[in-house]
Amino acid sequence: MRDITFFRTGFFLKVTLSVLLLIPAYSAFAEIAVIVHPSNGTAMEKGVIAKIFLGKTKKFPGGGTAVPMNQPEASAERAAFNKQALNKTSAQLKAYWSKLVFTGKGTPPREVDSGEMKSLISANPNLIGYIDAAQADDSVRVIHKY
Repeated sequence: MRDITFFRTGFFLKVTLSVLLLIPAYSAFAEIAVIVHPSNGTAMEKGVIAKIFLGKTKKFPGGGTAVPMNQPEASAERAAFNKQALNKTSAQLKAYWSKLVFTGKGTPPREVDSGEMKSLISANPNLIGYIDAAQADDSVRVIHKY
């Protein structure tokens, strides 16, 4: 009888609506911007970005060297980027890079925090990384948003 009362009081409905209203706010907050040096005029599709960050290519589509930079493993930006850009979980990527490192076929991208990432990329046309879209400014060029 108590379970029925829970649903009748409207409490369940209020909690459900509150959660549903927060989902769009969280999604807007977590927008990720993939950034390069402002002089890098190369257009890139999602697949090319994934190939660069998975070590499958070391060149930008225009021919320049591409050096990917990662956020720290525990950052929300990295989790969102892994899921949205690479279609992988952190555990899947850890296993992927462990295999490549063990076989000598690759090394994972260097880890830096978002503030350092933006300043490094703004100074080096070979770097590519990602930050919270709200942090992007004229010192870097946004090539894709997730």
